[in-house]
Amino acid sequence: MIRVAILIVSDSASEGTRADECGDIIAQMLGEIESEIIGREIVPDERDEIESALIRFTDETDLIVTTGGTGVSPRDVTPEATRAVIEKELPGFGEAMRAKGLEKTPHAILSRATAGTRGGTLIVNLPGSPKAVRECLEVVLPAIPHCIEIAKGQGGECARQD
Repeated sequence: MIRVAILIVSDSASEGTRADECGDIIAQMLGEIESEIIGREIVPDERDEIESALIRFTDETDLIVTTGGTGVSPRDVTPEATRAVIEKELPGFGEAMRAKGLEKTPHAILSRATAGTRGGTLIVNLPGSPKAVRECLEVVLPAIPHCIEIAKGQGGECARQD
């Protein structure tokens, strides 16, 4: 069972002026893999608060999925916060999500979403729109269980097609 935390990064959602739709979409889609949501939090677009939540959740989870703060506005700092706490960056996650997004819009190249591991925990950044969350998580979801298995040093031979 993959233990999951969902971190919503949004000034307006943290202030209560906008409802969070993305967290619900993430939780629903993670039902496709054997997972349990053990934490869910909303933080403003503040790097120190994002980093603190990521570090705290790392102790309790196998997977942290963030949504929001991956664009180019001055307040978008989720990738920087993620890079500050991860030990190994996994650029293929962001590349795959941007490639999928480019099928629908040229604006997908503006996403700075990334992923990486901290210990045995995988952290994946998703954009902040419900539509983009669905599209991006759909493309990386099949790789998540295997990535966590490898990050925890638990083999991973199942993916080899020798």
